[in-house]
Amino acid sequence: MASSRDYLDFILDQLSQADGVSCRAMMGEYVLYYGGKVIGGIYDDRLLVKPTASARKLMPSAAFELPYEGGKEMLLVDNVDDRAFLCKLAEAVAGDLPAPKNRRKP
Repeated sequence: MASSRDYLDFILDQLSQADGVSCRAMMGEYVLYYGGKVIGGIYDDRLLVKPTASARKLMPSAAFELPYEGGKEMLLVDNVDDRAFLCKLAEAVAGDLPAPKNRRKP
């Protein structure tokens, strides 16, 4: 099942106070970026984030779920109605991740 554009718009609106959030459509789902880093995505109308140390600390009882068959487990964000929390979570996850690699060949 592909994610709906309405759910994506809702999540992006919730994250609108976090500078640097963007998304990209990929095979009916949406990958979320913060400052150019992949922090998670929307899969089957579920917000999932990478299970970084900060994400696990902010959501200690969050369930691990697969974004798609064969994918790596991610944390399910069930508190999507709290804008401040989502912005804090996005920033924290991005802070735990390395800088994106430059994929351009010289």
